Amino acid sequence: MGETSREFSGFVGSTWPSLSRERLLELWVMGLALSAAGLCAALVEGGYRIHQPAAVAVLALLAFAADYGTVRLSPTLELTVASVVCVFAAVVLGPLSGAVVAAVGLLRDLPRKDTAQPVLRWASWTSKRVLATVGAGLMAVVVMSHAGRGFLGLFAAIAAAFLVETIVGDLLGVVAPAIRQTSTIAATLRVVVPSDRVSVPVHLSTVSVLAYAYITISPWSVALFALPALAAQRLLILYRQQRETAEALGGANARLASANLSFATALVATLDARDRYTAGHSTAVAIYARDIAKRMGLSDHEQALAHVCGLVHDVGKIGLPAGLLEKPGALSLDERREMERHPAIGEEILRNVDDYGEIAEIVRSHHERVDGTGYPDRLSGDDIPILARIIAVADAYNAMTSDRPYRDAMPSRVARLRLAQAVESQFDTSVVAAFEAVLATAPESYRLGLSEAFGVQTVSRETVEEVEDLSFIGLAAAQALA
Repeated sequence: MGETSREFSGFVGSTWPSLSRERLLELWVMGLALSAAGLCAALVEGGYRIHQPAAVAVLALLAFAADYGTVRLSPTLELTVASVVCVFAAVVLGPLSGAVVAAVGLLRDLPRKDTAQPVLRWASWTSKRVLATVGAGLMAVVVMSHAGRGFLGLFAAIAAAFLVETIVGDLLGVVAPAIRQTSTIAATLRVVVPSDRVSVPVHLSTVSVLAYAYITISPWSVALFALPALAAQRLLILYRQQRETAEALGGANARLASANLSFATALVATLDARDRYTAGHSTAVAIYARDIAKRMGLSDHEQALAHVCGLVHDVGKIGLPAGLLEKPGALSLDERREMERHPAIGEEILRNVDDYGEIAEIVRSHHERVDGTGYPDRLSGDDIPILARIIAVADAYNAMTSDRPYRDAMPSRVARLRLAQAVESQFDTSVVAAFEAVLATAPESYRLGLSEAFGVQTVSRETVEEVEDLSFIGLAAAQALA
């Protein structure tokens, strides 16, 4: 590849079926070293020589210097543009010269003391680079023998050389992590292949121009290699920084999503702690809402949003007067008006939470009716957010199929019939139809909103005690907002 991959996590011991990992690694490195040495001996036997030692020395020094600017791709892999210098040497000066440049470039790694087996490491890295470099050089010789040493022929030779170097380097580089079981072959390739796609085209064009200048203008044009090599190294660093930034952003977004869900769950626990009759109601509504959204073909984001909105849809009830939720009989007119304030209170609470603006709007509208007679804003039809219409159906259904202080739970078939009777007046027809399709194939425990159907537990007395302080804080905040 355009760079040499190398593994630098520690050699760990664990028994394989017949050999330890250390022994398998030793055998693997021994095979690499013998292959590299044998290949170099074959080159000498075949008549290859080092004809321009001064140029080889300059390139070896460049490779040695470039190896100090490695770029880490993962905890087990790093890249360096030193191998680009090696490919240049192999193409322009021959595969044997490329092997010398490759070996000298890695001499800095020989005395490392931060590992248990520095010589074994150095032998592994050097052997792989030598094998990849010699392979690239031999391929270039074959191509130029047919295409000539003009610019196009040289370009074709360098392209073929980089192809061979990339394939050989990648394939040899995945073995040791797989033996150590620090990374799978597929995982290692997922790290190195994207960097190949970025770096190889840049290196190909750069090396082609420099090689042509070396051949047609002056061998001392090799000194010009320092600047583009430095630029290539900088490109790799910028590429890695961009990847790390993207990964960090993805991790931050994941943590934010987790924090949002944890916050919503805490609000649900706060509400459930106040009213044992509705404990688990918000969880059931959340799952129903998510499944309805999925059935309606909404996006993954909207499905997740429906779930969070279902969890917090009744959070405004923590701002209602004590005793109102627990009242065993029918509510008076004044009490009903007080109860109808909970969507607006919930919105006020949620709007003070970062990134909860859209959720706050949906929570405010979940008691609106499609005929415009709902509350608090008397919205109608499509003016009601689709997720609010979904929450309305899920909320009503779970309320009907759950016990209340003033009545027993309805059977699922009765609740579904009532939903159907209220389409185009209270509920959106498409939402009710989607929910019916979900319920039609669901088990009875799901239809009844039982905790075992959702893999959750309803709030226990211990949970009530645990969230007692949170309930007090939430109640005080909601009353202040009201």
